[in-house]
Amino acid sequence: MAALAKLRNWGYPHRPMDALHALLTPSSGAAAIFVPILRKCWTRRGRTATLAALFLAGCAAPAQAPRSVAARGLAEADLQATAARMDPAMRALARRHDAGRRAPDLWGRPVGWGNLDVAAIPDLGFSRASAQTAQEVNALRPFARLPIRPMRPFVLAADGEDRSRALQCLTQAVYYEAAREPTKGQEAVAQVVLNRLRHPAYPKSVCGVVYQGSARATGCQFTFTCDGALKWAPEPALWARAQTVARQALAGFVLKDVGSATHYHANYVAPYWAPTLVKMSQVGAHIFYRWTGPWGEPPAFIGRYAGGEARLTQAILQGGDSRTDLTPEADGLPGGRTITLAVAGEVRTYTVKDPRTPDGTRTRVLGTIYAPRRQPTPEEVRSINASLAVMEAGFGDAEATPPVAGPTGAAP
Repeated sequence: MAALAKLRNWGYPHRPMDALHALLTPSSGAAAIFVPILRKCWTRRGRTATLAALFLAGCAAPAQAPRSVAARGLAEADLQATAARMDPAMRALARRHDAGRRAPDLWGRPVGWGNLDVAAIPDLGFSRASAQTAQEVNALRPFARLPIRPMRPFVLAADGEDRSRALQCLTQAVYYEAAREPTKGQEAVAQVVLNRLRHPAYPKSVCGVVYQGSARATGCQFTFTCDGALKWAPEPALWARAQTVARQALAGFVLKDVGSATHYHANYVAPYWAPTLVKMSQVGAHIFYRWTGPWGEPPAFIGRYAGGEARLTQAILQGGDSRTDLTPEADGLPGGRTITLAVAGEVRTYTVKDPRTPDGTRTRVLGTIYAPRRQPTPEEVRSINASLAVMEAGFGDAEATPPVAGPTGAAP
C-alpha cells in the first residue's frame, strides 16, 4: 500500500487498471521499485491480495465532480470542443435544437414543405431537380403492371396540301423531340402524336396536336414549339431520318411498345403530372404514359381526322391538356361571370365558375361561388317521370302478386 501511495504521489492515474499498466511498463520510473515487489506478491496465495490492493487504491481516489457546459466556457471555441466530445447521435440532436442556427431545419421534409402556404400550390422541388435527382425520382416510380394494348393503324386520308403539312408537322415533332434517339424512340414519339389525334380530348389534325398550346407562355404540349428550338435549322441527315419515320407512321405503322400512350417526358426531368398517369414503358430516353381508366384504353380513341392542317385557331394555340393542366382558365376557357355581395357591411366580389368541366370533377377554391347543376330540359323531365312510373308499377305488381309457395315436404 505504501508503494501504491508513492505511485500516486508521482502523478500516475488513480484507476486500478491504469496503475497496473504503470507497474508493468518497463519504461516507467516505478518499474525498478515495483517489479520486485510484484514478483514476491505474485504467488498463488498472493495474487488475490495484490489485485485487491490495486482495486482499493483506485477506489480510494477522490472522485472528480462533473463539470457543466457553462463551467467549461460559452465561447464558440468552448462550445465546439464540447460538441466534439459528444457521440454523433447526441451531437445531431443538440444541433437540431440549437436556437442560434440561422438555417431552418426541415426535419427531412421535401423542399418547399417547410412551411405550407395554402395560397400557393405545394411544390415538391421536382421542377428544380437536377438531372440526376430526376432520374432517381423516375426510378422510384414503378411501371404499371397493366397490359399495353396496341392501337389500330392510322392511315392519313388526305392529299395535297393537308398531306404535306401533316407530314411536315409530324416530322418536326419527331426531329425536335427525338432527333438523336434510336429509331424505335422516334417511332414512339410519332405514335403519341397520332394517338392524341384520335383521342377525344385533343385536336383532330396532326399540326393541331403538335402545336397545341404553343402560343402560351408555358404549357405547350411539345416543348420545341415554345422554347425557341424552331429557330435552329435541322441537320439534313437527321431530318431525312425523322421524315422517314413520320411518313411510315402516317401510312399505318404501329409501335406496340407504347400502346395508347398520350404523354411522355425525358428521363432526366420529373414533371408534376407524371404520378397522375399510368406509367407504361420506357423507350430510349423517354418514359411513356396513358390516361387512367377507360379513357386510356384503345376503345376510347374514337376521334376522326378532320383535316384543315393550316387552320391553327386561337383555341388550339392557346389550348392545353385538360388532363394535366392545373389551371383551366389559362387555356382561354370562359371564366364565368362575377357577382358582388354585401354581407354585414362587407362588400366582396366573387367569380362564378362554369360547372361543366372536362373530367366531371371540381376543385373548391376559397372566394369562389360555384353554379348549381344544369336544370333538366322538359323532355328529360318527362323521360324521368315515365321511368319512375314504370318502376312504381312494377313495385305495385310485386306487392299484389302473392309469392309462389315452394315444396314443404322432404324429397322422397
